[in-house]
Amino acid sequence: MGQPLPAERHRVILEVLRERQAARVSLLAETLGVSEVTIRRDLEDLERRGLLERTHGGAITTHRMRSEPSYFEAAARNPGEKKAIGAVAAGLANPGETIFLNGGTTTLEVFRHLRAPGLRIVTNHVGAALESADRDVELLLVGGTYRPPSNSCVGGFAVAMLRRVFAARAFVGVEGLSLRSGLTTPTAPEAEVARAMIEQTRGDVIVVADSTKVGTIADFSIAPLRSVAALVTDAGVDDGYRRELESAGMRVIVADGAAQG
Repeated sequence: MGQPLPAERHRVILEVLRERQAARVSLLAETLGVSEVTIRRDLEDLERRGLLERTHGGAITTHRMRSEPSYFEAAARNPGEKKAIGAVAAGLANPGETIFLNGGTTTLEVFRHLRAPGLRIVTNHVGAALESADRDVELLLVGGTYRPPSNSCVGGFAVAMLRRVFAARAFVGVEGLSLRSGLTTPTAPEAEVARAMIEQTRGDVIVVADSTKVGTIADFSIAPLRSVAALVTDAGVDDGYRRELESAGMRVIVADGAAQG
């Protein structure tokens, strides 16, 4: 029996990646009974088609985000994981810092868990502003055009206000995070606001994203991974993908259910 044809090899490679999220060249070569040189050529072909991303020793899967969910749909997805992520991320804030928070359901959990005294929070998140009424916290709400899917304000007014602030730390929610494509989101206005927050941060940029966002690519680029100091995610992130992110210089903090409360 001869070697499998390229189309069959590609199908098997993608199946392995769907199951494992990441795979080494050596494993794929052994699975298919072909040389590592052949596998590397296959991975190059599949990467050009946007079906995976190559790493130093293999490949990781990628997923395209097809549509943006409503805010309430997003809030209903992985609520326990988002609560744990918010609790762990909030613990990274230091007393007296000025902090950026962008829109989204995971950043709202960060806000709910912030306990450090003397924080000044600059945000476009309308939900955070509404929940600040009974909190001893200084909050500056950035104005602009209201977007229901993120429950936040975007546009020129929002960006202009952000450009007048230098924050010590930013907590940024994203819809996609991948090694090659960096941080992404489904809409240009959301990308513009998140990008401005990152550029105006003089300390650590911390991405908060559940594991379903890792390996996902949305349509609009926010920033490359080198802009990020740390990712706070949940235990569902693949170990191989986590190691690749750490090799790229990012600290990966895994929150579990014990962080909830």
